[in-house]
Amino acid sequence: MYEDIRNNKIKTGVIVSIFLVVITLIVYYVCMAFDLGEISIAIALAFAIGASWGSYYYSDQIVLSVNRAHPANQEQYEKLNNILDGLMVASGLEHRPRLYVVDDPQPNAFATGRNPENSVICVTTGLLDKMDYYELEGVVAHELSHIKNYDIRLSAVVSVMVGFIVMLADTVSRALFWGRGRDNDERGNPILMLIGLICLILAPIFGQLMQLALSRRREYLADASAVELTRNPDGLISALQKLDSDPNELRTANNATAYMYIVSPFKAKDGKKRKTSLFSTHPSIDDRIEAIRNLK
Repeated sequence: MYEDIRNNKIKTGVIVSIFLVVITLIVYYVCMAFDLGEISIAIALAFAIGASWGSYYYSDQIVLSVNRAHPANQEQYEKLNNILDGLMVASGLEHRPRLYVVDDPQPNAFATGRNPENSVICVTTGLLDKMDYYELEGVVAHELSHIKNYDIRLSAVVSVMVGFIVMLADTVSRALFWGRGRDNDERGNPILMLIGLICLILAPIFGQLMQLALSRRREYLADASAVELTRNPDGLISALQKLDSDPNELRTANNATAYMYIVSPFKAKDGKKRKTSLFSTHPSIDDRIEAIRNLK
């Protein structure tokens, strides 16, 4: 487990570095295409550094805002708070995550934050309404495990950065399509211009690949860690079955944050169970349940 935590920290640094380079190249191309002068590379680098820092430091606030979450106070959400307090003793974490709730009928949950000291566990009202005590405990333990294993840092940074890079590529592509850039690129470094253009075109695909860099193995690890915390695999298994069978789709779901949830917030349109594929954000529920049962 400690090896996985160390690997997550390394992956975070690598992904932030890649993001910095790609954004620098895209903004350099934009500056040259719109004839902003020879200081284009300095502008691009400064912009990329600022975007990277902001994405990292405010990642939890951005994710909570996108999902329209509100704090879960002790009075209104007593059971949820009590479950977390009990799990904190078993987890060994020094800092208690903040609890948030999303008003949505789909049962689901996610954890976010840049580190365990600044972490958040967020659940939907559907989860609170449809889970019994032990099922809810299993879900909260799963999310607490993501925090302990430093999955949240990797998830939050990537979700915000991927969303930003896709938005930037879309905006610039539209501007260039409508002819707002200059007609020639003679002043720019042709090699950097070409790389920047390639990054601009491939940004959506690149973003998807960055998300897939978050291995599905982290879900298996969080499930195993949750069972270790609760000593009750049946509670988590029952919760996963309910999550999988619920027909509701999360209203605030989007592709940038879908993989942060304990199960995919999107439902198959044909009503069939989702199977694990190369582009899946989560392992299939059947595979996860089988892995949990093998822990017994």
